[in-house]
Amino acid sequence: MSMRSLRQILKFQTALQLLPALETAEETLVRGQAVLEGVMMRSPHAWGIAVRKENGEIVSHSENLERPSEKSPWKGWPFIRGLMTLGQAMMLGFKALKYSANIALDEAQPEAEKKLEISGWVAAVNVAFSVGFFIFMYKFLPYIATKGLRRWYPETSNTVVFALVEGVIRLAIFLGFIYLTSRFADIRRVYQYHGAEHKTVFAFENKDPLTCADVQRYSTYHPRCGTSFLMTIMLISIGVYALVPVHTFWAGFAMRIVMLPFIAGASYEIIRFAAKRRSSLFALMTLPGLWLQRITTKAPDDTQVEIAIIALDKAMELEAARGGELVIA
Repeated sequence: MSMRSLRQILKFQTALQLLPALETAEETLVRGQAVLEGVMMRSPHAWGIAVRKENGEIVSHSENLERPSEKSPWKGWPFIRGLMTLGQAMMLGFKALKYSANIALDEAQPEAEKKLEISGWVAAVNVAFSVGFFIFMYKFLPYIATKGLRRWYPETSNTVVFALVEGVIRLAIFLGFIYLTSRFADIRRVYQYHGAEHKTVFAFENKDPLTCADVQRYSTYHPRCGTSFLMTIMLISIGVYALVPVHTFWAGFAMRIVMLPFIAGASYEIIRFAAKRRSSLFALMTLPGLWLQRITTKAPDDTQVEIAIIALDKAMELEAARGGELVIA
């Protein structure tokens, strides 16, 4: 394996850990996600992706997509719809990220060598690692660190205080990871494509022409970004854990895993409500996510905006071919 190939795999693995922060958290008209040197965009019934190679060539792809709530009405119920949307977004996001990584790996390999790509079993290992990484970093470490503080600060034995301290540690780990990854040039480019995706979605939502000049007028900070979703999850976790007292170590840790789907579903509903009522109290909970987008989104150049526009065009072409009706979920 060449050094270029290894670098592309490391970029893929890092972007995979950032996946929830790079995608849109709500099922809306259009949404997207930054990938390696590209952008994935999706409409209600289709998705498209565009990636720029090192030689400037643009590679694009699109596929049809089914909405979970249309296949099974119960998947559109409150709280459940959040889990269904999040699950589909993660699977689609990984698929798009894998597509972009394979293009990068193909370029990194000399023509004389066998083509290197992320196969099915490698993808499965990466997904398993990512889930384990998330649980370890944001569930186990904050929990065990707060438990350890009881030796010096008995006040943390109080359930509410324990949840607050644990929440602060979790946020510190998350913010530290986001900041450190932003220092790498390759990931900064992913964050630029993230900004291009947001700008393009804004332009589409405001029915402006999808040209670089018109798209560049918009902000890179979008209220329905996955960054806001993650921050909302972390804030809600503090309240939930404070209301569910447990006394043994493993029972407390297991409770944090079991409660995660409920917290994710509630966070989705808050983001959804806040997006429609920007003056509501719930909208205040999304503000930290908007502030954090100062790190997870960067100002894109016109070539990156061009990629986002092409990705959206590819998705909308399929959407139109299917006769899809664009409605708010």
